[in-house]
Amino acid sequence: MRNYSHVMKGIIWAAFASFSWGISGTVLQLISQNLSIPADWMLSTRLSFTGMIILIFCAFRYGKPTLNVFRDRTSCLSVISYAIFGLGMNLLTFYFAVQTGNASMATILQYLAPLFIVAGNVFFKRQMPLRSDVIAFVLALVGVFLCLTRGEFDHLSISFISLLWGLGSGLTAALYVVLPQRAVAKNPPLVVLGWGSMIAGVIFNFYHPFWINTPHITPVLVSSVATVIFFGTILPFGMLLHASKFAPSDVVSIMDAVQPITTSILSVIFFSLHLNVYEIVGIIIVLLAIYILQRGRRQPPADFKAISSDEENMHY
Repeated sequence: MRNYSHVMKGIIWAAFASFSWGISGTVLQLISQNLSIPADWMLSTRLSFTGMIILIFCAFRYGKPTLNVFRDRTSCLSVISYAIFGLGMNLLTFYFAVQTGNASMATILQYLAPLFIVAGNVFFKRQMPLRSDVIAFVLALVGVFLCLTRGEFDHLSISFISLLWGLGSGLTAALYVVLPQRAVAKNPPLVVLGWGSMIAGVIFNFYHPFWINTPHITPVLVSSVATVIFFGTILPFGMLLHASKFAPSDVVSIMDAVQPITTSILSVIFFSLHLNVYEIVGIIIVLLAIYILQRGRRQPPADFKAISSDEENMHY
């Protein structure tokens, strides 16, 4: 049984992780729109340096087991598919969603990932949804509809292409969770993240090496890219790993709601984003929908009974 104060520590660390992702999403809008940095160069740079930093840390932390992911066929295929269709495609679609729209709306659409996972279980595994799943799905649709229309139901508040990129980021975010599970079951999650980042970085560098046709390097660009690398990947993931030591993953995952709230607030402050009542209500409904979805699948009882460490480590 988990001590309540320990669970609160886990919740606080998870909230900081989600807050960190919210900062990263806002800075990404600065990079993609204000600085007009091409997506291919940005992703080549971000993934390459993220992978190198994490793998260097893992080499000191775990030693030779850092390479174990490639000694097992199942883990190897899991990491490769995660790198390409999960991590790589998620960062690509999210970047274009932000570039063609705004960070706040892109984050809300990506936040629908748990619904895509439920839908995948229904269509591919023939698992009947829980009543809470259906309620969450309907609420999410209503919330997103309010955000996309801002109460003016005859047109969207963002471009149609931005909507498609945003939905794509939600779908690939679901793959980001599902695809690495077999690798994570046999390897430290940080190792899987490191190799996934490195593999995706190598693939993007084949298309656009980060050292060729580089944009004009300025202190703003360097600090912005560094912020995305550390606040968008390394720091939040490390904080989530630390949070999982104190609280169950289902409790920790609820704190993901901090991310879209943070992004929306920062977008209002730094990009003069104007949120009307319909958008605010829509954001609240989406957050409520995901909360209902996750709470409906929480493990009883309510005394924070421990779940297996393998399930905790799969939280990302």
